[in-house]
Amino acid sequence: MNKLIAIALLGLSSLALRAQTNCDDFRANLYNSDYQLLLHIDFCDESITIPGQDLYGQVPGYVGKKNNSYCWIITSAEVKDKTAHLSLINDYGSEDFTATLTQKNDSVYIFQYTDGSTFKMPNNGKWQKYPKKLEFKRQ
Repeated sequence: MNKLIAIALLGLSSLALRAQTNCDDFRANLYNSDYQLLLHIDFCDESITIPGQDLYGQVPGYVGKKNNSYCWIITSAEVKDKTAHLSLINDYGSEDFTATLTQKNDSVYIFQYTDGSTFKMPNNGKWQKYPKKLEFKRQ
């Protein structure tokens, strides 16, 4: 009888945890029109494959740019409530930084740089640095 109660409580606690950290909110294709940045994420199943870079296998997501193969790979994502804490590396593996991604509403997310290497990407032959806070919208 005690085992049955323990199993029932474990099941209820896992449902409550799932409700608190609804990872379905963090399965999306997001876009920042100001800088033409793409943010493809799936923090639930970590099933994103970076186009042209199959070597990395499936990852939680990446930040890229249209018409550019350079990207920042999300290596880990920990979701708590409406915020995900991210670790990212560049596709060379030489730089890394941490950031948060917060869901503001159903279609708007705020990407916030927190620490590490400069968040930059090649743009028209030059390195473009990005602001510490960017707004992304669902596509």
